[in-house]
Amino acid sequence: MHELGVRLAGLVRAGDLLVMTGDLGAGKTTLTQGIGEGLKVRGPITSPTFVIARVHPSLAGGPPLVHVDAYRLGGFAELDDLDLDASVAESVTVVEWGEGLAEGLAEDRLEVIISRGAGSGEEREVRIVGVGHRWSDLELDAG
Repeated sequence: MHELGVRLAGLVRAGDLLVMTGDLGAGKTTLTQGIGEGLKVRGPITSPTFVIARVHPSLAGGPPLVHVDAYRLGGFAELDDLDLDASVAESVTVVEWGEGLAEGLAEDRLEVIISRGAGSGEEREVRIVGVGHRWSDLELDAG
């Protein structure tokens, strides 16, 4: 998951929104850590479950990473209260547990769906769906 995040960081730019879906322990935060490493942002990147959102500034002149955990939010109104739309244009924004909530933050987004394998190993299946004009030509092998 970490390596996939580093690869994704090579595709994203300021203004990009990634909406992540997956069960507890699926690897959403690990994927975000890889994105943060690839973007060369200040860390450590940990789950923002209790603080809801963290901003990780770039150490290399690139966009900051805004990392949001929408798990405890009661709906779009609470997400809107975070005023994320003010920073979406300048940042790469990752919203864990964002399905059904974060889509209104940007017309163009990547929807990242992570499923754990059926076995006892660490296998994951990742489906990345590009939404909007920005991602109309997306071809990514998440294998």
